[in-house]
Amino acid sequence: MADAKPIPHSLIDETIHQRTRLAIIVLLAAVESLEFGEIKAQLQLTDGNLATHLGALERAGYVRIRKAFKGKKPQTTVAITDKGRKALERYVNLLQSVLEKRK
Repeated sequence: MADAKPIPHSLIDETIHQRTRLAIIVLLAAVESLEFGEIKAQLQLTDGNLATHLGALERAGYVRIRKAFKGKKPQTTVAITDKGRKALERYVNLLQSVLEKRK
């Protein structure tokens, strides 16, 4: 493997690369939106942990968070943005290119 090309790790999007945020983005990529509680249940996260990761994704512009009330209960809905979808696509393409170069 002396002639193997270096992995372009500087190109990895650290926001998406973190495993919990990657799981959130992948989950959201398959749907129009999800409620906070559904994401929490599917990924088995605490409220605080999920809120922290969603905050990082929102600051990056990768998700949109909407807060509303359903009756008297608060409802938080999360959706992936176009920017988030493109970031996920770039991330997956980068990983695929690294794997292809390793063959």
